[in-house]
Amino acid sequence: MATVRALSNAVEARDAYTGKHAERVAAYGIAIARALGLPRLDAPEIEFGFLLHDIGKVAVPDSILYKPGPLTVEERGLMVRHPVVGSEIVSGIEFLAEAAKVVRSHHERWDGTGYPAGLAGEEIPVAARVFAVADVLDALTTDRPYRPRMPLAKARRIIVEGSGSQFDPHVVNALDVIDDATIERIGREAR
Repeated sequence: MATVRALSNAVEARDAYTGKHAERVAAYGIAIARALGLPRLDAPEIEFGFLLHDIGKVAVPDSILYKPGPLTVEERGLMVRHPVVGSEIVSGIEFLAEAAKVVRSHHERWDGTGYPAGLAGEEIPVAARVFAVADVLDALTTDRPYRPRMPLAKARRIIVEGSGSQFDPHVVNALDVIDDATIERIGREAR
């Protein structure tokens, strides 16, 4: 765990605005997995995937990672490779084999319009489907350079609107059963 946390912290050190993003997403993801009734998803191997999801960004040039405006087609091509690169980085480590699935598939979408493989529905590993909801929840409820955090109620509405297109509807339903106080506590504890 210490090694994985050190790697996660190294990735996040490149992007100061995210703070403890990976830790919050991991905590949200575990809570959602439990609400979904999937105890296997709170295994350390899955948490490792949540923590290391963006490790492939170490291969993305700073000029792209920190670009304030829209990316060119070529720059976007490099950016969307980070899940594949990240998966390649961690897949060679035996105890991270399950984590590699989350790392590779964390930008896939329920409707098949995500990347890198355009997987749809249950083709996407369940841990990556849980991660997608947890990731957006954290992104919407934390301050970003381009916008302030939004209230939890609004973030929940946006996630519900993405149910069936961006997100697995079962995972969205699992988030709905987690009360606001629990979500807010997780967000506070991982800052």
